[in-house]
Amino acid sequence: MTRLPHALSMACLLVACLLAPGPAAAAAAALPDDSIYRLEDRFSDQAGQSFTLADRRGKPQLVAMFYTSCRYICPLIVDSAKGVEHRLTPEERARLGILLVSLDPARDDTAALASVAAKRKLDPARWTLARTEAAGVRRVAALLGIRYRALADGEFNHSSVLVLLDAQGRVLARTEKLGTVPDPAFLAAVKAALAAPPGG
Repeated sequence: MTRLPHALSMACLLVACLLAPGPAAAAAAALPDDSIYRLEDRFSDQAGQSFTLADRRGKPQLVAMFYTSCRYICPLIVDSAKGVEHRLTPEERARLGILLVSLDPARDDTAALASVAAKRKLDPARWTLARTEAAGVRRVAALLGIRYRALADGEFNHSSVLVLLDAQGRVLARTEKLGTVPDPAFLAAVKAALAAPPGG
């Protein structure tokens, strides 16, 4: 009988440990309700490294969706992000992340992402080309307000959009004006986000 209270206390401790939120859940709980970083899907980048969107919190991000076999609009999306990047100071560039998420995970494996990153000379310190499973693609697209549709020939119809996220993954601005000369209003929003206190 003297051992029963101890057994009960151990059982209670075990239940408490099982119900306690883990690090990922605690991190997600700390995010704003409108943060896309609450999405729990796992991604992998052009180096094969696994991550979640919440891992990118802490500094503003430019986000777009693309696919590596696209010959027309997607290269223009990359050019547009580069256009923004080129109009930032070195200090500003260091505080900005750029994330391109593939619409075509069936074909865009690590090698395909790495090939585009190399051909376009995208600095891995700032540029992340990523893939996730098809269901995750749909969730990201929905959160970013990007529409896409697979075509019979393997191509995709999709929105051509750059989205600016703040350090906590909230949408601050978006533009459909693509080209090497950035949309002035969008560029101003990027600079304002970069001037905000870190992690804000």
